[in-house]
Amino acid sequence: MTATRPAFRDANVLRWLGAYTTSVTGDVAYFMALSWATARVAGPAQVGVVLAVGAIPRAVLMLGGGVLADRFGPRRVLIGSDLVRCGVLLGAAVATWVGGPQLWLLYALSVLFGVVDAVFMPAVGALPPRLTDQGQLARVQGMRVLAVRFSNAVGPLVGSFALAVVGAAGAFAVVGALFGVSLGLLSAVRTKPVVATVVATAVGERGLEPAPHRSGPVESDPPRALSADLRDGLRYLRGHRRLRRLVWVIALGEMCFSGPLAAGLVLLADERKWDAAALGWILAAFSVGGAVSALATAAARRVPRAGVVLAVSLAVTAGLVTVLGRATTPGSAVVLSGFLGAVSGVAMVLGNALLQKEAEPRYLGRVTSVTTLGTLGLSPLLFPLTGLAAALWGTATFFAGCGAICVLAAATALTSSLRGARL
Repeated sequence: MTATRPAFRDANVLRWLGAYTTSVTGDVAYFMALSWATARVAGPAQVGVVLAVGAIPRAVLMLGGGVLADRFGPRRVLIGSDLVRCGVLLGAAVATWVGGPQLWLLYALSVLFGVVDAVFMPAVGALPPRLTDQGQLARVQGMRVLAVRFSNAVGPLVGSFALAVVGAAGAFAVVGALFGVSLGLLSAVRTKPVVATVVATAVGERGLEPAPHRSGPVESDPPRALSADLRDGLRYLRGHRRLRRLVWVIALGEMCFSGPLAAGLVLLADERKWDAAALGWILAAFSVGGAVSALATAAARRVPRAGVVLAVSLAVTAGLVTVLGRATTPGSAVVLSGFLGAVSGVAMVLGNALLQKEAEPRYLGRVTSVTTLGTLGLSPLLFPLTGLAAALWGTATFFAGCGAICVLAAATALTSSLRGARL
């Protein structure tokens, strides 16, 4: 029997990684260009409104995006998403070049991207099991997190350089070109056929081992309404105890790290009277820590006690984020932020890898859409709560609240159906 090639040496996985990295870099640069153009046209007050308008369809349509990923296949959905974003941005670049930035155009652009994101995000989570074997999923997730950290660092540089050199129209064109590159790489990615999985239901389920795979491809179901597919996916999730709890663990564990933490760090620096340079170092330390843990998990051969490691990493994350909220010097905050990025990164990689291993591939888009709705789709609602908690009780209270949420996630990961999970 031939040994499985490591994910970081698999040309097919690397093509997907290149496409994903380019796409996320384009996403980050797009948000910078959109915010800059909106501020120039209508002032800073409109920036938040334009971004919020895009967040609404993303949250509302997220579950439907999971249905589409399962029905048409995640690769096709991702190709379609990049194709739409490329075309829309190139069109926006032409319109902006001809008539200058227009507020109505920026609103329309934000809404369209919100709709596409609702389809794109579940498909991203559903694709890795179709690229490689289950034993490589932790490595793939580590590579994915590393790509996100890289894109978050490079995207602002790309966006700011394009804005400075060629203005908003040129920036939209550059971002459109990035999505075009991602589209080309995705077109070269090949996926494996989906296999059916025998899964235990809530009745009599022990949840200690992943369900075995049947040999052979899944037969296509007869066409039916999207709402019926959505209900079927939710029934599947309700009937799989380990998956249900994994969704809770991921949603709780990542809830504060999908944006509110960065806002909390800004408020912490302001409360402590630290300068912008100190804040930059704190944020950079978090990203570097996450990149280090992503590299480590991408190189690891296996994680035999993945469920226990997941719970421990969440518990340590809870302690670190609570202590970070009480940091009194920029230096201590930088160190704590670096460790927090590393440990929370481990939890992120293991949680998503376990989810992809446990879920039957034909349901994975819908399962991922539920998880993504809890982590990214609803995250804009947490920003006002972040500011409110800091204003009423101080930033330390906000960080302590994040710690309490992570403790709840760790406790869920230690339940009998999860602590025996392996990768």
